Parts: sequence; C-alpha cells; structure tokens
Amino acid sequence: MRSKPLPFRGGVGVGPLLPTNACLGETRMPHPNPSPKGEGLILLHRSLRRGNGFTLVELLVALAIFAMIATAGAALLGFSIEAQHNTARSLDRITALRRVSVLLAADLAQAVPRISRDARGDRQRAFIGDQPNGTGPMLAFVRAGWINDGDAPRSSLQKVAYRIEDGALVRRSWPIVDGVTDDRAIRSVLIRGVGGGRLRYRKSGAWRDLWDEHLPDAMPEAVELTMTIDGIGPIRQMFVIGVGR
Repeated sequence: MRSKPLPFRGGVGVGPLLPTNACLGETRMPHPNPSPKGEGLILLHRSLRRGNGFTLVELLVALAIFAMIATAGAALLGFSIEAQHNTARSLDRITALRRVSVLLAADLAQAVPRISRDARGDRQRAFIGDQPNGTGPMLAFVRAGWINDGDAPRSSLQKVAYRIEDGALVRRSWPIVDGVTDDRAIRSVLIRGVGGGRLRYRKSGAWRDLWDEHLPDAMPEAVELTMTIDGIGPIRQMFVIGVGR
C-alpha cells in the first residue's frame, strides 16, 4: 500500500524524513555554517575577557620587578650621596693642608735668631724643636715681618708655636715676644684628623731627628715635617728657615 501524506497542523507541514545510514544506524544532521554575526560575538566575548585585568601571577611579577628597580635606585642614590660626601671631605682636608703649608712656610721663612724670655723671666732658645708626639710644642720660634696695617704700638716681631692637640694641628701666636703665657695666645686650629707626625732638622748639611743645639741663638737650615692625615695618608713637607728675613 502506498503511504498517505501527513496532514498539515497549524499551518506548518512536516517534511519528509531524512535518510538514515543503514550501516551505522545514525541519522546525519546537516551542520549549519556559523554566521559572521556569531563569529563577531565570540571575538567580542574573548576581548572582554582579556580586558578584565591582570592575573595574580602577572601582578606578582610586576611587583617583583618594581621592587628590584626601586632597590637598585635607592642603592645608587646612597652610593652617590656617600661619594659626594667623601669628595667634599677630601677637598676640605686638601684645603686645610694647603693652609698649613702656607702658614708654616711663611712663619719659618721669617724666623729670626731672637732669644726670648718666658713668663718667669728665664731665657728661651731662639728655636725650639721637638717631636710632634711630645707634651710641649713641636716648633716654637720668633718670626719677623708681622704686618702692622693699623699702626698699632707694637713690634713687627711675633712669637709662634705649633703643636698637636687632640688629633689637631694648632698654631699659637702672641702679640709680644717676652713674658708670654698660654692664656694670652691666639689659638688657631689648622687641620684635624692628624694621626701622628715626625720632624727632622737640617744643620751643616746633615739631617738629624733631634734639635739639641747648645747655643741659644742656633737655627736650623731647614725643617722636614711628616704628618699622617686621616683620609689622605702620610704627607711630607720641607721648609727652609730664615730665607725671607
């Protein structure tokens, strides 16, 4: 018998049955091709997922890199400040050392064989020389050429002394030559950080470590001063005596 077509229901007809695969026992359904509109929605969804923010791993990596850069920058800044401080301190030491050289050269060049008297009236030798580590002055003498710009009622002679006090080289000067006391001295700190020193004296073409001349007006020909300055090291200087008078 021949099959009758099914009637229409609700204005919609039922089409013929799809062919089946007899071997596999399955029905082949046609795969609909995706429309361009569907592909756009998928891409939009993926882009929205990417724009939500960083993952936890990415955030931790970024923080680690930032911490490394900040640490390196802070260390570089600290090194720069320390180097600048050390450079400024070295320049100050060099400037002070030049001042010491200028003052010593000027004083020793104007040294004269003038015998003086202390506060008790006892005679003192014209030139006193001792090692810098001693208790007394390492150098003491009378110099000429003291400029008197204000025409004060005083002599052009001046008594000066150098000694190391608490790691600093100190210059003392007095407005008078005889009867001087420490409380009337003008004290000037020339350079700090003096670790030690040594003096040598030249007389009759030979160098000696001690100045022990018995003649009260004896003067050396030259003086060699070696000082150890913190941050610089040992500095050796030579000065000629009495060439400027």
